Amino acid sequence: MPDGLIVIDKPQGVTSHDVVAAVRSVLHVKRVGHAGTLDPMATGVLVIGFGYVTRLLNYIVDHHKTYEATIRLGLRTTTEDAEGEIIEWPAEEREHVRAQIAALSREAIEQAVNTHLMGEISQVPSSYSAVKINGKHAYDLAREGKEVALEPRQVTIDSFDVLAVHEPDAAQGTRDIDVRVACSAGTYIRALARDLGHILGVGGYLTRLRRTHVGAFSLEGPHVLPARSEEHSFTTRDGRHETRMRARLDTTKEQLLDAALTMGQAARMTMPVVDVSDKQAQDLRYGRSIGVTVAGATAAIAHPANTGEDVVAIIVPDSGTPAQSRPTVVFPAA
Repeated sequence: MPDGLIVIDKPQGVTSHDVVAAVRSVLHVKRVGHAGTLDPMATGVLVIGFGYVTRLLNYIVDHHKTYEATIRLGLRTTTEDAEGEIIEWPAEEREHVRAQIAALSREAIEQAVNTHLMGEISQVPSSYSAVKINGKHAYDLAREGKEVALEPRQVTIDSFDVLAVHEPDAAQGTRDIDVRVACSAGTYIRALARDLGHILGVGGYLTRLRRTHVGAFSLEGPHVLPARSEEHSFTTRDGRHETRMRARLDTTKEQLLDAALTMGQAARMTMPVVDVSDKQAQDLRYGRSIGVTVAGATAAIAHPANTGEDVVAIIVPDSGTPAQSRPTVVFPAA
């Protein structure tokens, strides 16, 4: 079974699971996963691992991420993005909001961002997020019309740059701004759009979202493959005809494998690495600790003669023995 990691440029209109299914179809393997969900509306970096590289995905999920987005100020939606229904302003507020939108300056927007939406902040996820409540996704509960109350969580906004402030749309009473956000895992950009609109007193929602970086993985790297979305018609088991969007990769198995990062390359882009001897590699594969000091999760890599790089294990500090590290994930010999 092949092992590797590929960055897919996810298209709009399909789920992250759809992209995983497309990769699985090309490779004809079952063990395929992704590191961090993108909403169907969103595009950009989706890190896909296959084979034993899937064991690295839980570490990649925690990496900081960068997004480019467009926020529409002046209106709100039920989902806090363009896929929801517009929440109309009460008549007595509508003209006041329109006047604020017309007078809104770039300086006022940037001041609101810098004062309230930078550094470590408390954020309430969207009711239509993938957060689970008693085993069910919040978005499923919200679509069923049930009340969704999510607890605030601490997230970190590394940077929040206003790239452009567009002219007001007088007919709609809205104003679009383009932004770039670098943030910790677990940050909802939809919630940032909602909160910025609330702080400015005009409402806001997300109309465009593109993820450009997940840790060291980016759209600018050489190991990126574009996917596209297409309509797919099928008949259900009960005889109904349905049409939905699916992801498609216009590539062969050989081309995908050629573009993919190896296990060693993926590990080096995911976490610190340490070289180990053949004897230490054997100890790790038997579950034994070795005399290596690491600060946190680290990839242990051996270099057997004539076989190149062998990612042996992910090791962590052994709390029971100083200056020792123990394996927490072990990979089979290359």
